[in-house]
Amino acid sequence: MADIRAETKLIIKRGNEYLVGLVMGGPELRWSTCPWDAWWTRNPEEAQQVARKTGGDVWLFNPVAGQLRESTYNI
Repeated sequence: MADIRAETKLIIKRGNEYLVGLVMGGPELRWSTCPWDAWWTRNPEEAQQVARKTGGDVWLFNPVAGQLRESTYNI
């Protein structure tokens, strides 16, 4: 059986919304209130860089378990 911890991802949260990505064709960011929509990475440095650029915080999200918690990767 696979370890569901391997499904944990780093996502960006700002207020009550999660970063989805850039709006196509422009510099505008798209946000969603649903963490399942969020852009994700498993690279802590990349997550920190994106959080700094967007004014958000890094959160841990496991879509399999539906668990969400603030990450220790925040500066």
